[in-house]
Amino acid sequence: MKKEQLNRIRADKGFVAALDQSGGSTPKALALYGVPQGSYPDDEAMFDLVHAMRTRIIMNDAFDGNHILGAILFEDTMDRLVGGEPTADYLWGRKRIVPFLKVDKGLIDMHNGVQLMRPMPGLEALLEKAVKANIFGTKMRSVIKEPNTAGIAEAVAQQFAVARRISMAGLIPILEPEVDIHCPQRHEAEVLLRTEVERHLAALDENTLVMFKFTIPEEDNFYAGLLDDPHVVRIVALSGGFTQAEACERLARNTGLIASFSRALLEGLRVDQTDEEFSAMLQASVAAVYAASIT
Repeated sequence: MKKEQLNRIRADKGFVAALDQSGGSTPKALALYGVPQGSYPDDEAMFDLVHAMRTRIIMNDAFDGNHILGAILFEDTMDRLVGGEPTADYLWGRKRIVPFLKVDKGLIDMHNGVQLMRPMPGLEALLEKAVKANIFGTKMRSVIKEPNTAGIAEAVAQQFAVARRISMAGLIPILEPEVDIHCPQRHEAEVLLRTEVERHLAALDENTLVMFKFTIPEEDNFYAGLLDDPHVVRIVALSGGFTQAEACERLARNTGLIASFSRALLEGLRVDQTDEEFSAMLQASVAAVYAASIT
């Protein structure tokens, strides 16, 4: 299964859906879906609501393996059932969509122009749990706010250090050093980021495989050279706050870069839509993101 999933992620056409809103970002995701923050009493109810939303998406016929290669899950989603099956098993067994797991625990306050990931003391236990749940890979996010050489070096070093721990557990890590789309001199930050990524890739063991999730770059095809590195399985792109239309337009200009959108993919989906309305909106979004991902 792992080899089949690896080949699918590496070579097939499609994109990766990001369904990994965590405790901090779930209220906003639900609000965009039409569920206001004051309408649920506690976190337990909130997670029930967001799982219902994700289940509605995953089980919809528009959410299919012909267009979607993988899906990134929050731990709570991994632990729950979809269609009576564990979420990861449903995704792969029913749809041939490869399951990933968000493993970071959020961000610390900005220092040297970046927000590093919080410590992850329980990471090995979570990775063991993920392997048992038939998860293929992981994702972890830090954020670059300024073109600060020291800060970007520290963020990338942290990403690669955690990636090595993930690889040792038998999972494929997606490293996500996001460059904020509002970063001043964003291209300069992306130049610093790429330089650090190239340096760390050169130091990897030849058997270590990684993926990257980058902000769609200011300069088209800026990360194309990284696709030729033997360690790199695939590079996916986050929407970063762009609308679906703008994110797709920018993505389509980057050959080989595929989407891993969250908000931009789910744009326009509402809890009060009929099944027909919901399906039509999701189908249109999937088609648009897919088209931008196969250029």
